[in-house]
Amino acid sequence: MKMQAYLFMGISTFFGLIGALYIYWSLQETGEIEWAGSTALVVAIGFGWMIGFWLWQAARRSERFHGLPAEERLDGEIAENAGEYGFFSPHSWWPMFVALAVAFTAVGVAIGWWMVFIGFFAIILTAIGWIFEYYRKEFQH
Repeated sequence: MKMQAYLFMGISTFFGLIGALYIYWSLQETGEIEWAGSTALVVAIGFGWMIGFWLWQAARRSERFHGLPAEERLDGEIAENAGEYGFFSPHSWWPMFVALAVAFTAVGVAIGWWMVFIGFFAIILTAIGWIFEYYRKEFQH
């Protein structure tokens, strides 16, 4: 995971350099900061470093308790990573319903606030349905 952390932090640093250059050029060209692009680049820096730092900390914790993973060692073999990676849902309609509820809420911002309130209620209901889908009927465990 350390390599992924370094990638995220490296790309974020690149966004920082490009952001500084972007702000400098906008100041030179127009005499003021262009806020939309500058804000987007600053937010990209923060998000990338946040994810990179979390991955780096998780890798350090994992190495302390389990040692280096196979993908980080020079003598690591592909077979060492064999095994179960987790449970993945074979089919589920709930993500589509959550997405439709979010889209309904976003359209409600443009059309009317009454739709936003209905949309929030729909998001809560569909998220609950998605979270608890394996606690009922044939998929219960």
